[in-house]
Amino acid sequence: MKLNKQHIATFTAALVLLCYVLMAVASLIQQRWFSAISKETVVVTVESGQTGHHVLKILSKSTQYQYSFLDKLLFKRFPALSRVKKGEYELEAGISLFAALHRINSGRPVMYTIPLVEGLTAKQWLEQLHNNPVLDHRNLNIEQWVSSKQWSPNSMEGRLLPDTYSVSRGTSIQTVLNQAASALDSYLMSAWQDRQENLPYSSPYEALIMASIIEKETGVAEERPRIAAVFVNRLRIGMRLQTDPTVIYGMGERFDGNIRRKDLREKTAYNTYVIKGLPPTPIAMASKAAIDAALHPIKSNEYYFVAKGDGSHYFSTTLKQHNEAVYRYQIRKP
Repeated sequence: MKLNKQHIATFTAALVLLCYVLMAVASLIQQRWFSAISKETVVVTVESGQTGHHVLKILSKSTQYQYSFLDKLLFKRFPALSRVKKGEYELEAGISLFAALHRINSGRPVMYTIPLVEGLTAKQWLEQLHNNPVLDHRNLNIEQWVSSKQWSPNSMEGRLLPDTYSVSRGTSIQTVLNQAASALDSYLMSAWQDRQENLPYSSPYEALIMASIIEKETGVAEERPRIAAVFVNRLRIGMRLQTDPTVIYGMGERFDGNIRRKDLREKTAYNTYVIKGLPPTPIAMASKAAIDAALHPIKSNEYYFVAKGDGSHYFSTTLKQHNEAVYRYQIRKP
C-alpha cells in the first residue's frame, strides 16, 4: 500500500509527539532522581546482603521519597549504584536520590569516635569497649586474641596505644584492639630507634613498662620527663623504684583506695618497694608522651619526689630533703 502525503504527515507528527512525550517523561524521571528527597538529615542503615532495590524501599520509609518502579531504571542507567555496601549512612537535608545511592555505593558510612584514655588498665578498656553500643562484641575471645599476638609475657597490659579511633557501627572490638596494638608497636619501635643513649632498658618492652609507671605517677604533663629522670637515676644505681601505682596494680581487686604498711611489705611481682628493677609488665596504657619521657628523661641528680596535693610534685636530690618535703606536703598539710 502506498502512503500518501497525508499518511506520511500524520505518521511524522505522531513520531514527533512520541519523541516529545518520551523526552518529557525522561525529564520528569531525571528531575525525580536529582531532586531533594529529605528536608532534614537522616541516618539509614543498610544490612549485609541488601540490594539497591532494598535501599529504595528503606529511603521511602526514612525520607519524603516515594518509591516507584520507574526508579529501577536508575540502576539500568547507572548499574554501579545497585552495588550498595553495608553500613550506617548519614544523608543530609536536600540530598537527591542519585546522591544518596552514590553515598551508599561509595561505602562511606557514619564514623564514630572511640576514645581510649591513657592511664587506664586493659581491663578498664575492655569494659568500656564492651559497653559501647556502636561496637560488635560477638565472638570476642580475648584470651585467644592475646594468644594470637604471641606476646611475651602473655599480657595485653600496656600493649595498646591510647588515642581516639574512628569506626563505623558494627565494627568488632577485635578490629579496634588490632588498630590500637598496631599503633603502639609502630610508635614504640620508632621512639626506641630515636632514644637517648645509655638508658637502663634492655628492650623496647622495658621502656614501655617504665612509660606506664610514668603515666600513673604524672598529674602534670610537663613533669613526665622529670619523673622519668628520677626512676632512671634509681635504676642506674640499683635503687628500688618504690612507686605506689605498682603496689596498687599488684594488689588487684583487693585495693580499696588505701595503701597500708603491710601492703608496702607484701611481696608481689609488682611491688617495687620489695622487688628490684622494673615489674614484669606495664601497669597501664601509656601515652605517646609517657613513652617519649621514658626514652628522653631530663638530666638531673634527683632521686625522690612527693605529691604536693595539686597534681604536681616536689623533687629532691637527698633523702633528708625528701623527708622534709614529705612532712611539709603529706603530714603537716597547710
